[in-house]
Amino acid sequence: MTSWIRAATFLASPSRLWCQRRPSSLLSSSSSSSSSSSSSSSSFSTLQGVTMSRHTNAQRIDGLDKNVWVEFVKLARDYPSVNLGQGFPDFAAPESVTRALAECALSPEPLMQQYTRSFGHPALVRALSTLYSGVHGRELDPESNLLVSVGGYGALFCCVQALVQHGDEVVIIEPFFDCYEPMVRMAGATPVFVALRPRGQATSSADWCLDPHELASKFNSRTKALILNTPNNPLGKVYTREELQVIADLCVHHDVLCISDEVYEWLVYSGHTHTRIATLPGMWERTLTVGSAGKTFSVTGWKLGWTVGPDHLVKHLQTVHQNCIYTCPTPTQEAVAQGLQQELLRLDSSACYFRWLPRLLQAKRDRLASVLSRAGMRPTLPHGGYFMVADFSGLVPSMDLSEEKDPHLDYRVVKWMAKHKKLATIPMTAFYSEGSKKEFEHYIRFCFIKEDSTLDAAEKILNEWANVD
Repeated sequence: MTSWIRAATFLASPSRLWCQRRPSSLLSSSSSSSSSSSSSSSSFSTLQGVTMSRHTNAQRIDGLDKNVWVEFVKLARDYPSVNLGQGFPDFAAPESVTRALAECALSPEPLMQQYTRSFGHPALVRALSTLYSGVHGRELDPESNLLVSVGGYGALFCCVQALVQHGDEVVIIEPFFDCYEPMVRMAGATPVFVALRPRGQATSSADWCLDPHELASKFNSRTKALILNTPNNPLGKVYTREELQVIADLCVHHDVLCISDEVYEWLVYSGHTHTRIATLPGMWERTLTVGSAGKTFSVTGWKLGWTVGPDHLVKHLQTVHQNCIYTCPTPTQEAVAQGLQQELLRLDSSACYFRWLPRLLQAKRDRLASVLSRAGMRPTLPHGGYFMVADFSGLVPSMDLSEEKDPHLDYRVVKWMAKHKKLATIPMTAFYSEGSKKEFEHYIRFCFIKEDSTLDAAEKILNEWANVD
């Protein structure tokens, strides 16, 4: 009888209320129909309350439901625009990887369509170990120094979940890719922010710098990790070796891990060099470096990324990965492996895709900077990546923002531009913590990894807006 009552109580829905009433009638034959009805109604309300309380979210995701990409993808869909907002190319990916993927999909080898090694397809981790052994100046083991995951996002998630916990603090440099903060909070840790700030009338991303004393003040006995992004999204800042040494010295002194997001590692423009913080003295053993096939080969929709690091750290990421993702798609991993193998043969040649793409983008970067300047904005010329931020303060008087109700100016401007100028961009404050948003709300972000025809359309909009012939 007891088990039957429990089962009946569990099935508490309007269509199953007989399950609740049946035990009551069996246990008390003297109950009146009215009291039975009242009792069942009360019982259902109580059970409904219990059910609803069990359906609430886990506290670790409280306040993390908002996402700039969800919001502005919808805005672009509702108001079709020239899209310089989202960070993806609208031109074809290199044939070396797309053809390889097609061949994998049609392969007569049946295992090409099945699960592969959990921590990375053998051909891919071998190619990655060859590539990164060279750039890190040390021999990497493809099985213990690498983890392939679902994009740079997945790699970052594994890093944070594997190594950060309740009570820890994680230093995040602003502006930052927006997933860093929620990932740290989901792990139960506290993000601690320090901002890059422009020196004077900043004209390039190099003019945005950290205050070494302010940075040092963010470290203490609770600091578990620092998240670095170079080249930076959205600024395009490429940290110099000297700047990285300041960060490295603090990490070593306080025994802090470094999660280095380097997904734009190959997109560095002439006159500048990407230095990997893991190559600085004392940093290899405490650094996890994140890379991305989407950024490397212009295939963001493939969602394939990786982490490079010492085996004593990577093994913990593998534990998270195997219990969360388990494995990534075999065909895309094989296709990226073949693409890397081809580029490794011509790594020092101008024909290498890693060299060709920055040359293509540098011309687009320079063009967009010129267009924005003529339109009355003040762009910050990026030294890496494929984004550009611009100060739009001079254009605010030409906008009627009365219908936009967002608390931050850049959000109001971006929404106004999408609705009235049909040009999609991203607000800069999406890359800042709540306490810093007001200081940087007069910037917006543009993406220039676009077809010339897309840039033509954007130029036309901006010229007409600013009455430029």
